[in-house]
Amino acid sequence: MNISHALTYLLMMSGSIATVLVALIIYGNALSTREDDEIYLNKTEEAMMATEQHTLIGKMNRLARVITVLAVMTGIFLLASASVWVWIGLYKS
Repeated sequence: MNISHALTYLLMMSGSIATVLVALIIYGNALSTREDDEIYLNKTEEAMMATEQHTLIGKMNRLARVITVLAVMTGIFLLASASVWVWIGLYKS
């Protein structure tokens, strides 16, 4: 495999992961707006809504972990791409 093909592969991977990352951040923001809603309920309705809020918070916590992992992976791929780009610039000229 040619070194410039490796650079192309790294850039495509970082772009793909970054696209998924942006989509998950938008989804997480949509979930957080649902969490911020304030509803005044009686005791029975409050008990029913509490389970929905706990489920929503659980989803947001899992999503935060996935977003963190994807952000780190994007950073790693971009750093590797920059390293390969510098390598090409130094040794191909």
